[in-house]
Amino acid sequence: MTPALLSLGTALPPHVLEQTDAQDLYQAQPGTDRLNARLLRTVFGASGVARRHTVLSELVDHDARDGSPYITGDGRFRAPLTGARNRTYMEEAPGLFAEAAQDALARCPAVDPASITDVVTVSCTGFFAPGPDYHLVRDLGLNPATRRSHIGFMGCHGGLIGLRQAAAIATADPDAVVLLVAVELCTLHLRPARDADAIRGAALFADGAAAALVGSRVPDGCVPLLQLDRFRTLVIPDGEQAMAWTIGDSGFEMILGAAVPQVLEDNIHAALEALLEGPDGAVDRGSITDWALHPGGRGILDKLEHTLGLPPEALRESRDVLATRGNMSSVTVLHVLRQVIDEAPPGEDRTVCALAFGPGLTVESALFTIPARPAAPAAHAHPAAAVPTR
Repeated sequence: MTPALLSLGTALPPHVLEQTDAQDLYQAQPGTDRLNARLLRTVFGASGVARRHTVLSELVDHDARDGSPYITGDGRFRAPLTGARNRTYMEEAPGLFAEAAQDALARCPAVDPASITDVVTVSCTGFFAPGPDYHLVRDLGLNPATRRSHIGFMGCHGGLIGLRQAAAIATADPDAVVLLVAVELCTLHLRPARDADAIRGAALFADGAAAALVGSRVPDGCVPLLQLDRFRTLVIPDGEQAMAWTIGDSGFEMILGAAVPQVLEDNIHAALEALLEGPDGAVDRGSITDWALHPGGRGILDKLEHTLGLPPEALRESRDVLATRGNMSSVTVLHVLRQVIDEAPPGEDRTVCALAFGPGLTVESALFTIPARPAAPAAHAHPAAAVPTR
């Protein structure tokens, strides 16, 4: 019995950071010389991001900077310690976890919250215990015997890892109903950026949340969004230094090296072949109708589009999420999937290939089926009004 995605919800913090304002903020930092300013303009301008969401109101509202541990009144970055940043995560993350979960439940009323057997949470931008999995059980009024697990510090491919874990639970227990929720608050770790790797992170990372309901049995009144057909993982040789994520004294430090697009170009065909030539039967690449690629940055999408020989339209959803929401780490590919599902034409089964990339460098891949949906009934034409005669 193939597990199904029953619902997919999303949530975003209320504060919108325009990319031009973010660039101005970084260029106004003390010590920014002409070379650094030119690098900031180049990287921010080439990022593919137009706006992002953040839990930090002080990044977009000058009046909110009074007493802020992150930024001074005149726009200079402070250097809060990792503990202070993590306290903000503890304050802000539970609400977003609950909001995304509630959106997923609202999109599938046929699933009674009391029927949820498992909660899987994903996050790499903060930690606390009892953690978000515990808070979801408490805040949503779930059964206190609900099984819980947390996937932490996995980076940008964590959303697909969480979906894989949810599918595995539903496969092992056909009666299971799994709630998966991913939340990332990347902007808590912003800091002055001087080198190119740090500037790339400053230009891309954002905050957001997504949640999914997964089960092998489809309840009456629920139309499944996806069949979760297969998942694969590939660790790329010699990619360890290209992407890394470490905990520093002044926040989490993301390394997004310039070599990432090239490393993916050299290895993406092997990752795709491993997905298509799986032990459960080969799949013809030509059957793929839709692509849900993690938009790690415009350079990554450009390189994958070229290397995989995809038409520009194939990555439209990934580019749109990048432009309007930025790189939300593990959350991002779930937002792309939401958009791919929403925009799929009715009347035919669709095959979706999802790809996400994380520290290692590691490629997580998956094949999904969007079941054929009936076309909306055509509106009845109103009879033309009679033309009066003279």
